[in-house]
Amino acid sequence: MEQIVRIDMTTGEARLEPLPEAYRLLGGRALTSRIVADEVDPLCDPLGPHNRLVLAPGLLSGTVLSSSNRISAGGKSPLTGGIKEANAGGNTALRLAQWGIRAVVVQGAPQPGAWYIAVVGPEGCRLEPAGDLVGLGNYAAAERLLARFGRRAALALAGPACEMRLNVAGIANTDPEGRPSRVAARGGLGAVMGAKGLKALVVLDPGGGAAPGMAEPARWREHTRPYLLELKDSPAIARYRNFGTAATLELVNKLGGLPIRSFSRGQDAATEAITGILMADVIRERGGLVSHSCMTGCAIQCSNTWVGPDGREVASAMEFETNTLLGANLEIFDFDAIARFLWECNDLGIDTIETGAAIGVAMAGGLLPFGDMDGVLDLFDQMRRGTPVGRLIGAGTATVGRVLGVREVPVVKGQAMAAYDPRVIKGNGVTYATSPMGADHTAGNSIGARVDHLDPAGKVALSRELQITAALLDSLGMCSFSRAAYVPHEAHFLELIRARFAAEVSAEDLRTLALDTIRIEVAFNRRAGLGPETDRLPEWMREVPLPPHNAVFDVPQEELDAIWQEK
Repeated sequence: MEQIVRIDMTTGEARLEPLPEAYRLLGGRALTSRIVADEVDPLCDPLGPHNRLVLAPGLLSGTVLSSSNRISAGGKSPLTGGIKEANAGGNTALRLAQWGIRAVVVQGAPQPGAWYIAVVGPEGCRLEPAGDLVGLGNYAAAERLLARFGRRAALALAGPACEMRLNVAGIANTDPEGRPSRVAARGGLGAVMGAKGLKALVVLDPGGGAAPGMAEPARWREHTRPYLLELKDSPAIARYRNFGTAATLELVNKLGGLPIRSFSRGQDAATEAITGILMADVIRERGGLVSHSCMTGCAIQCSNTWVGPDGREVASAMEFETNTLLGANLEIFDFDAIARFLWECNDLGIDTIETGAAIGVAMAGGLLPFGDMDGVLDLFDQMRRGTPVGRLIGAGTATVGRVLGVREVPVVKGQAMAAYDPRVIKGNGVTYATSPMGADHTAGNSIGARVDHLDPAGKVALSRELQITAALLDSLGMCSFSRAAYVPHEAHFLELIRARFAAEVSAEDLRTLALDTIRIEVAFNRRAGLGPETDRLPEWMREVPLPPHNAVFDVPQEELDAIWQEK
C-alpha cells in the first residue's frame, strides 16, 4: 500500500497516511499541484505556516527505468506569488518510491530558531533536531548526514540560502555519489523549506533493490526495452551524452537568441570559449567525467563533473543554463570561473538561472562591471554572510531591477527567464508568458522543434503542446530529455503504467491528466491574484530589438490569452 508522509512542523508530528484513492494515478507535478490546490489558501503567505511544501516522486519512479526518478517539489512560490513546481534529478524520488511513499507533505511552522531533519525509513518517518547542521553549506551537511545514515541514503537539503529564506533558494538533492548538485531550483521553494525549519529530508536505502509494488512485472520488463533502445539510439540523446546540455549553447548562439550582457544581445563570438564541445575536451584532458548519470540507472548521462587544472573535482554539473546565465550573460567566458560560481550556488542551495539573471541586472544597474569575476565571487560571499547587498541579490532578479532602477529586467511573474531570449526563440516566449510557473523553459521548451524560431506564427500552438507534454513527463517522474523516446513510443509508456498499477489508461487519459494539472495551476494563480495581465512578457521585450536580428517579441497577446481555453 502506497502512502503519504505528513510532517507537521508546528506539533513536531510525522505520520503516514494512506494514499487517497483520488490520488492513485497522480504523481510528480500532477500530485504536488493537486495537493497544493486542495490544501493551500492561494492568498496565504508563502513563508507562513499555511503554505505546504510537497515532495513527490513520479508515477514511474522507484525502479531503475532510465530517467524516471526525478523529484517534484511543489508549493506556493515566494518568488512568483503563484503555484510552483520545481524538479530535480538525484536519488530522492527513487528512495521515496522504493519505500512506497507517493508524497511528503510538510506543513505548519516550528518555533523560531528550531531546525529539524526528517528521516524516512522502515519505521515510517521521524523528526530529529538538526543539531550542528544549521549554518552549514550543502556539501558539508551532506557529508555529515551520509556518514551517519550511509552513503546510499538520499538527501534533500536546505542550504544557507534556504535558512535565510532567500527567493533564489532551491532544494538540493544528492546524486548517486552523494553530491548535493541536483537542485529543484526554480521559484524559491528552498525558502519555503527553510521557513518550515526543515534542514534536510533523509531517505534511507531500503536495500535489496526494493521497488514499489508492481502489478505485472513481466509486462513491465517487456516494455522497458524499446524505450531504452530508443534512448541509446537517439542522435539527440547521444549529443547530450557526449557533450552535456552545454552543447545547446552553440545552437542558441547561432540562432542569435543567447543572453549576452544581461539579455542585451543574442550572439557573441566570445562564446566559443565556453562551448559544450570545448568543455568536454577540457574535462577529458583534466581527468573529469564527461558523461555522468544524475540519478541511478539513467542512460542519458548528460551530467558531468568539472575538475580544476590540478585534476581535483570542483563542481557538477556544468550545464547550458549555468554556462550562459553565470557566464555569457555576465560577459564571463571562463570555465574555471563559472565552475567556481556553480560550486557556490550548489553549496548555498540557489538557482543558477535566477542568480545569474539577478547578477546580470545588478551589473546593468552599475553595482559591478560586466566581466568582473572577483566581483561576482564577492557577491556570493555577501549572500553567504547575509549582508544587505547579498540579500538584495538573493531576493531575485525582479527586486534587483526595482532597487537599481533597471527597466530591462528579464522576468515573467517575478521569475527570471532561462537562457533563451524570447525575442528570437518565440515558442519559449509563449511558454514564459503563459505557463502558470512563470518564465520556466522546463515547462515547455521549443528549442528542439524544427521551426523558424523568429516567426511568431504557430508558436502558441507549439508551446501549448510542449507544455502539455512537459506536465505529463513531470508527473511520470521522467526527465524532459526522455521526450525523444516518449513521443515515438507512447504506447510503451501506456503499457508501463498499466503494468505498474493494473489500471487501463489511454493516451487521451494521459493528455487529460496533463491538461487538468495545468488548469488546476492556472486556477490557483487566478485565486492568488495573478490575472491574465500577468501572462505577458515584459513590455520592453516588445519594444527593444535584440541584435543581431533586431527582433522583438511579436506574438499577438490575444493568442496568448486563448492558449488554455477549452479545446
